[in-house]
Amino acid sequence: MAQLLLLTRDTASSHEILPALGLLSHQVSVAPAESTSLLNADPDVLVIDARADLVGARNLCRIIAAAGSGLPALLIVTEGGLAALSPDWAPDDFVLATAGPAEVEARIRLLARQDTGDDVIRAGRIEIDEGAYAARLDGRGLDLTYTEFELLKFLAAHPGKVFSREQLLSDVWGYDYYGGTRTVDVHVRRLRAKLGDADKMIGTVRNVGYRFDPR
Repeated sequence: MAQLLLLTRDTASSHEILPALGLLSHQVSVAPAESTSLLNADPDVLVIDARADLVGARNLCRIIAAAGSGLPALLIVTEGGLAALSPDWAPDDFVLATAGPAEVEARIRLLARQDTGDDVIRAGRIEIDEGAYAARLDGRGLDLTYTEFELLKFLAAHPGKVFSREQLLSDVWGYDYYGGTRTVDVHVRRLRAKLGDADKMIGTVRNVGYRFDPR
């Protein structure tokens, strides 16, 4: 779990600014989009809201880079704001405001200064090491594709909660994914096959979706 400092001129909460953050376990602090907000903060990743103020975000990125703090900066931009980005902004990475949790998590993990190897999700017989990007069943490594890993990680992080196929498409595949809900069924089937006798951990809730039951 990383410590994030979200710099914004918006008064909305962090999960309203970047909805995917509401589904991730990171600690998020929100502060004004000013360089002085860094004086008493020591985050792992700076998240800069550039959705409505591209010029201000660009200047803030430059100030932070010139200060030599070494803090990695992740810009939140809209689709329309992509055209304005250039190398002289000096951001470390950017993400669309509509990005799903899997993408946001991957970008934060790559930027974070800390060793995320201790970020382990344990749910019944399943153990998921986010830092090593590895999943184990009863201590045995599972050979999962990227999407299978993200799907298992998302479900295991919310045991007992029922998710519709539409929710899973949005939260795992991303808000901009245009595939049908059949994609979720296919991946769940493949994931169950790899779980073997533990396949019932991913339960089907009729006419609704799927639920992870570690028991």
